[in-house]
Amino acid sequence: MDDRYRAVTAAADVLRTRLPEAPRVAMTLGSGISEAFRLPEEGIRIPWSDIPGFPLPTVAGHAGDFWAGRIARMPVLIQRGRTHYYEGRSLDDVVFATRLFAVLGVKILIATNAAGGINTAYQSGDIVLITDHINMLGVNPLRGPNVDDLGPRFPDMSKAYAPSLCEMAKQAASDENIELKEGVYVAAMGPSYETPAEIRAFRALGGDLAGMSTVPEVIAARHAGIDVLGLSMVTNLAAGVDPNATLTHEEVIETTQRKGAEMARLLTAILTRMEEDVSS
Repeated sequence: MDDRYRAVTAAADVLRTRLPEAPRVAMTLGSGISEAFRLPEEGIRIPWSDIPGFPLPTVAGHAGDFWAGRIARMPVLIQRGRTHYYEGRSLDDVVFATRLFAVLGVKILIATNAAGGINTAYQSGDIVLITDHINMLGVNPLRGPNVDDLGPRFPDMSKAYAPSLCEMAKQAASDENIELKEGVYVAAMGPSYETPAEIRAFRALGGDLAGMSTVPEVIAARHAGIDVLGLSMVTNLAAGVDPNATLTHEEVIETTQRKGAEMARLLTAILTRMEEDVSS
């Protein structure tokens, strides 16, 4: 058995004993969003430090625990925060949680993040449905020997973000009267913010959003057969879009806390639609 798979299954064995029921959906709440998302009183929290081999976060705005319970009657496992490649971690660490979800039998991953707006039609606080991505990290979590227990050597990424889930998110946003924009997410290595020239290059490539996460998780999820829905919150305009702006992580956290309730309302509406779809 592959050592990476052995480590994930050992973690899953421990986590499974703490879960009230098997989760169908996993959600990753990115920078600041995990703090802004008001969790139901019912449910349990499980610190990542209780799970053997689980990489712990080092970045402000990432809570570092799981919440398990039901939202809109859907059994959900919420990852409050994430590990980033720029923290000096391996990509196996970055996608550890995603592979853990696969071993637990999760069918759908909702990945959220904070992002800089490349598209000049975006404003700070906008919520954007990710329709595709561009990997500018220069690395891929599937590099090296394939983990055959999780998925194939050459997974198809032509529909990385499930069209049916994208349509469900648009319908949920309409029901909640939330403006949901659409765009392509560009993942850069970080931790420095991009230069104006880099942002212009990303725009020329077709990018609408810039961030430092999510793409490795999506690749690992699709490798393991998990359907993905991606949502970004535009926390600032990317470098050069507003020539007078100075980019700070504090601005990212402030925006996600200010607009987090709207993101939470949208996520709950999406989960409600998922539950109805499963029940029908």
